[in-house]
Amino acid sequence: MYAAYRVFMPKHANVTCIIPDDCILPCSFRPTGTVVIHWYKQQIPVHSYYYNKDQFGLQNKHFSGRTGLFNSNIPHGNASLLLRRVKVQDKGRYKCYTSTRKGNQEVFINLEVKALIQSVIMEMTDEMVTCSSHNIYPVPQVTWATDPPSAQEALENSTIKTTDHKGLLTVESTLRILGNLSNYTYFCSFIAADKTQVWTASRKNQEGITQEEGHALSIPCIAPRSLQNFSLIWTFTLSSEPTVIFRYESKTRHTFNLWEGQAELDQDLLLLGDGSLLLHKPDIEEQSGMYTCTLSGLQSRHTVQTRVNITVASISVDEQSVQRSWWSTAASAAFFLFTVTVALPQCVRKRATETRSAAHRFNGAGFVEVGLHKHLNTTASYVIGQRGVNCNRLQLQFEAQDEVADGTPNTAHDCTAALPPAAKIEQEGNPGGPLVEGDDGLLSSSLERDGFGNIEPGHHIS
Repeated sequence: MYAAYRVFMPKHANVTCIIPDDCILPCSFRPTGTVVIHWYKQQIPVHSYYYNKDQFGLQNKHFSGRTGLFNSNIPHGNASLLLRRVKVQDKGRYKCYTSTRKGNQEVFINLEVKALIQSVIMEMTDEMVTCSSHNIYPVPQVTWATDPPSAQEALENSTIKTTDHKGLLTVESTLRILGNLSNYTYFCSFIAADKTQVWTASRKNQEGITQEEGHALSIPCIAPRSLQNFSLIWTFTLSSEPTVIFRYESKTRHTFNLWEGQAELDQDLLLLGDGSLLLHKPDIEEQSGMYTCTLSGLQSRHTVQTRVNITVASISVDEQSVQRSWWSTAASAAFFLFTVTVALPQCVRKRATETRSAAHRFNGAGFVEVGLHKHLNTTASYVIGQRGVNCNRLQLQFEAQDEVADGTPNTAHDCTAALPPAAKIEQEGNPGGPLVEGDDGLLSSSLERDGFGNIEPGHHIS
């Protein structure tokens, strides 16, 4: 027969379990042979053990497949319950009931559950900055700050919480931008209900940077606080999804660089929290866009966003002078080439045509009369204005030989301009002086004929 049951005084314990991990609800008893174990949540059957095995017939379906005992340790007085994949709905008051030949015992466990803050995300628009965290429990406290510091009344925010079907929370807090977007660095902190966690996110949207192509450019990214065992990620967004272009892990010093040879970070400055990105020779099309730097440490994340605009390189004064000189040289060469290939042949053809016309008038029209006296040496010079060609002066030289059979003087072979059609020279008699220029612009001889046909000095030829 069983001895009279011995009832022990109730025991109480508080346990906190992390969602969605496994959790142990402790319970012990004095082993004295066969034992009966029952676990309840309030009056709901959670798990039962008797006849040396687990009994699931009365178990509530909420705990189905998620409970167990440490059967090998039961003979040693261990009646603890293993609760797998803890949920928000598991929180509450549990009772561990044990019964042996020595008596009965009840142990009460107050179970608290929490979902840890995994991350805090900050987003900014031109007017608002939003801080949010997902899948957390219970509701955390949210605080705001800025650098440079702002008055607390200026940091009034609106916080909203929503619950999903699992009972987990999404908390979102919104703050209005103070002044210009780039004036402040914003800090948002989520403090867990039990004060065991403080997660801080910070963000700064810097003023855009404009740089000429081909010139080195540094995009700043400096952590606002000292970081240890941090990671750094640079992303670049042009028109679609962000592309990771650089990744660095301070613990392993492992580096990934998608833009090898085009971009780099200073490893020594990195250890001091300076993750500024250096672009050696940025390109207009490939490297103009949005750059985002994220420094992540223990329960902290700092984000810096910068829009970069790469422009066409301007021309310096020296380069402009060289360029103008080059264009001037090119223009001169083009003009010379045009003159040689187009204008010069046309001029030559025109001069040749007019030369033939002048020769015809000179010889065919009796431009110089025959019948000069023997032993006459006369030199005639005519200065004639320009007639449609580029000749400003015409010289005709006639030399009468001692004996000219036909009485016609020779002409200079290099004359290329036509004489005026009315010009006519008549010279007879004794040798005279050279022709001189008259008031009408024509040259005439200083000798003139007398009434008998002789040439007398001091008179003009009519």
